[in-house]
Order: sequence, then C-alpha cells, then structure tokens
Amino acid sequence: MSRHLTALIIALLGSASAQAETFNLQQLIAAAKQEQPITVYASTGKIVEQAKAFSKLYGLQANGVKADAPQIIEIMSREAQAHNVRTDVAIVEDTPAGITQLLKKGYVQSWVPDDLKGTIAANYQQPLTVVLAPNVFAYNKAHHTTCPVTNIWQLTEAKWHGRVAMQDPTSKPAYTDWFSQMETHYDQQVRDAYQQEFGKPLHTDEKSATAAFVKALAENGVLLTHSDNDAASAIGAPDGKTDFVGLVSTAKFRDNKQGMQLALCSGMKPFIGWNYPSLGVVATGTKSPNTAKLFIHYLLTAEGIAPQGVDGKMSTNDTVSLPADEASGIEKYRGELMQYLTASAQEDWNSRQDWQDIWSLNYQK
Repeated sequence: MSRHLTALIIALLGSASAQAETFNLQQLIAAAKQEQPITVYASTGKIVEQAKAFSKLYGLQANGVKADAPQIIEIMSREAQAHNVRTDVAIVEDTPAGITQLLKKGYVQSWVPDDLKGTIAANYQQPLTVVLAPNVFAYNKAHHTTCPVTNIWQLTEAKWHGRVAMQDPTSKPAYTDWFSQMETHYDQQVRDAYQQEFGKPLHTDEKSATAAFVKALAENGVLLTHSDNDAASAIGAPDGKTDFVGLVSTAKFRDNKQGMQLALCSGMKPFIGWNYPSLGVVATGTKSPNTAKLFIHYLLTAEGIAPQGVDGKMSTNDTVSLPADEASGIEKYRGELMQYLTASAQEDWNSRQDWQDIWSLNYQK
C-alpha cells in the first residue's frame, strides 16, 4: 500500500472519528426540550407505542399515527407545498416512492446519527433505512415436518399449481420491487437455481431469468390475496384442506399463538424471501428538528425498535438483534434473505408498471 493511500485512509478514519465525537446526545436532548411536540407517521400501529415510549424516556411529547405509505407521502407532500408542516418524522415503507416523491423533491431529509454510522451498513445510509421487514416463504407445519419446497422454481411446476399464496403484485408494490431487485442484482442466482433444480441451463426468450420466473409463476394459478392476513390464513390454517406454500410477512407468525401453523422455509434456494426497507425521514420544514432527529436516533436503538422487533422486523443497526420471543425464527436465517439494495430504488420505481404488465398478461387462475 502506498504512503499516499495510507495517509488518505488515516485521514478518512480520523474524520469519521471526529464526526462521531461531535455528536452529543445530551445536547440533542436539551435542544429538543426547547421545541414543540412532534407527530410521527408510520405504516405500523406499533408507532403509537414507540412514540409513547420515546415521550416517557425523554420527557418530550411525540404523537404516533398509523397510515399507509401512499397516505404518508400525500400528507407530507401537501404540507410541504403549503409550507404548513405538521408531520415531523415518517417511517416510509415504500422506499422507491419515498425517494422519488419526497426526498428528491426536498420535502424531507435523511439524517444519520454520527454515533451510529459505524454500525449501519453504507447501503442503508443513503438515504437512511431504519428498519427491514422480511417477507418470507412459509408452509404449514401441520402438513409437513420440513418445507416441501427447496427451490423457488418448484413453485412454477404443476405440483404446486393453484397452491401458492401471496399478495397480488398489481396492488402490492413491494412485490414488483422484489422482481426488479432480483433482475438487477440477483438474476444470475435465479438462473443458477433453475439449473440446480432441473439439471439443465435456462433457455428463455424473456429478457432475464427473473422475468422467466415471474412469468412461469404467474401462469401457475397463484392464489392472489388482498392482504397478508389472507395469504397467511391460506398457508397456515390449522384446519386447512388444501396444502399451500407462499409469501408472508414474518409478523404473521405471531398468529401461531392462536393456532396458526406457519413455519419458515429455511434453506430454500436461492433465498428464503427478501428484506423490504423502510426509510426514516425528517420533514424539511419541521419546527422541531432536534426532537425529530432524537426520534430517529431512538428508533435505531434496541429499545426504540423493540415493538417492531417482535414481528421479525430488523434494525439496520448491526448491534441490535431480534428479541428471543420473535415468532418466526428469522434471526437464525437472516443470511438467507435477499437484501434490498437502495442504490437501484429509482429503477424499481420506474419499472413497476412493466412488472405489473408481465404479471397481468401471464396470470392464469
């Protein structure tokens, strides 16, 4: 290594260290105590609990409000345009839309606490991703002792015709984003999985192995549901007559306490599902910027994310693990999840209609 390169690395490390040292949590708390209460939006009802816990911890006032991502984006856009900001912080679970419709327009800002930059992967800092929601392949453990599917291409075979359950990709952007991410970053793995399953190379007229997989899956009579609850019920019903596998959020595994029989398809190739990111953003015109930043910092701690952790949602802070009572057991298999790379989120946004068209044109009941 040259002396110039060594000096540069030392300088960069020194700069990062100095940045971390300039962050003072107590000063941020003190500044926040001089500000107005904040309102925080998220797509999970857990935000109400998190806001209350934050308020109690710091002696501040935060009000948590549940709303879906399109509502959050519309509210924050209108407030920004009217110069009347009432929503101070948002956890936006639609990353491509959040980047395109909020961040790029300057309506919100991304802020990463200096003291946590060393424990959050670079991919999750530009912009800041606060939490990752795993969507996983699941089966009914009352029907099988292990997952009956070991490769995603098996879902396209006649054996599973009409017995794969998942939310409709034409109304659930997370699924078209999954298709886009697979094609952009993991297409070779999808192609390799085909050869592993069928013992021959994939030959297709489609633009990619991913497109071939999506087409074949759509043609195989997938049971499309309007909600995660419906997909989970089809797969894990204790008295279900039809044997389904499919995709659900790890949050649905909580229902096993009420008799559901969901189990995780660990070991499935090339992955057992994917992690979908939620951005943490601060409104550009907030009147309480320090309180807003403090809330973002809080969400990145073990205490702050704990209410979502029991649902299998993972902090991007590498020092924070899922709680022992998380129902799906995904902590043990997080390395088998496809990671969402925010660097190509704009492509996911641009290609949503294309993937919906591929699905719609090939879908057969």
